[in-house]
Amino acid sequence: MRKINKILVANRGEIALRVMRTAKEMGIKTVAIYSEADRNALHVRFADEAVCVGGPKSSESYLRGDYIIEVCQRLSVDAVHPGYGFLSENAGFASKVKEAGIIFIGPSPEAIELMGSKLAAKAAVAKYNIPMVPGTEEAIKDVAAAKGIAAEVGFPILIKASAGGGGKGMRVVEGVHDFEEQMKLAVSEATSAFGDGSVFIEKYIGSPRHIEIQVLGDTLGNIVHLFERECSIQRRHQKVIEEAPSSVLTPALRDAMGRCAVNVAKACDYIGAGTVEFLLDENLNFYFLEMNTRLQVEHPVTEQITGLDLVKEQILIAEDNPLSFRQEDLHIKGHALELRVYAEDPANNFLPDIGRLETYQRPQGLGVRVDDGFEQGMEIPIYYDPMIAKLVTFGNDRKEAIDKMLRAIDEYQITGIETTLPFGRYVLQHEAFVSGNFDTKFIDRYFTPEVLQRQPEQAIEEITAVLAAMLVDQKKPATVTEDGNGAPAASTNWRRNRIK
Repeated sequence: MRKINKILVANRGEIALRVMRTAKEMGIKTVAIYSEADRNALHVRFADEAVCVGGPKSSESYLRGDYIIEVCQRLSVDAVHPGYGFLSENAGFASKVKEAGIIFIGPSPEAIELMGSKLAAKAAVAKYNIPMVPGTEEAIKDVAAAKGIAAEVGFPILIKASAGGGGKGMRVVEGVHDFEEQMKLAVSEATSAFGDGSVFIEKYIGSPRHIEIQVLGDTLGNIVHLFERECSIQRRHQKVIEEAPSSVLTPALRDAMGRCAVNVAKACDYIGAGTVEFLLDENLNFYFLEMNTRLQVEHPVTEQITGLDLVKEQILIAEDNPLSFRQEDLHIKGHALELRVYAEDPANNFLPDIGRLETYQRPQGLGVRVDDGFEQGMEIPIYYDPMIAKLVTFGNDRKEAIDKMLRAIDEYQITGIETTLPFGRYVLQHEAFVSGNFDTKFIDRYFTPEVLQRQPEQAIEEITAVLAAMLVDQKKPATVTEDGNGAPAASTNWRRNRIK
């Protein structure tokens, strides 16, 4: 067993803080890295030590793997936690960390590389009879050959980048007439985004649900699953609202998907926390999609329903500790929701919005959790992902979790920029979401910018403006009265009782 005394978190914002808080509880010192744009960030102030690693752009700072390793060596760091994004699924970085004699809190470089290629991942799990979407088993670049394969699979089909993610290098093709153009676009985008133009073809499942299974594996070969997360509310193939458990999985289906996820992890000798993603069609047939070899953004909902601290488990596993529980020890308790609070304008095609957080007041109360990396007065940088926070609620059942989320959204006060809070309220009040009858096409099917024009917070702002105007127009001061003790009362109660 290895003992970790100091961790460098190779990330920023809320996930850096998230990791550091658990490390502090475990008595482990932390090192923050930051760019010039993040000099005053919360994670920099929270860490025991902090080092500037370069300019504002990710390529000048958070992606400088070699320099980050130099910082680790200079500060006698025992381990690196990559968070998610940036270098978290970079097999080369993980390998260099290990070569430097530093613990990488995550899977092996070999597992990262294997699962980083969708085609290689499919080949690796094939021996476990994991359900797959019909399509090609290898990368293809020849347009004529690809067209023939697409015809065999049957339109509509999906062209996907082998090394891709986040919807990049992905094209839906409805028929043979536009196949060539869409394939050329997919190859070009994949090359630009990932430096690899390899693509493959799958049968397009028109209205699937996106279900993922959390797994944990230790260095002794023990692997368990921590149930599922429903991630079907998405924009541009990226998640906005997640929940655990899913409202549609039966116990039998949950068990079957969980066993498949464990087998996927076994196929690459997985160590640490990872996520196996599936598509679920309208007939509840599920198909393996990919494996994410890192901690997920939405991991808090799994923590809420299991009572486990996934970062703590990651660190314990990295120290070569065996898992302290078996599959039969794990049970779902309650229901959890997560809304990603992005600095985006839902009324303008979810375009990122930058600016200053003129007002920033977090919701509080029982069953409410906010993971963030900002405070009032801070600027939202243009250089990174526009997520401000993750708003998480937990209840005894799904309805209670939804009710708490709606209350928390109303209590969350953010001005100076547009956010996804109004969109979250719209989704959680929509009949399709409340009933559980939704899929990844929710936004296409139900959402238009016009539905946000008369959201509650807008009405409140209008009322406040009217009251303020009335106060300015008053020609005489309010009458001074006496309170119950005979002392002069406040000249007006408007400010005390104003709508906030």
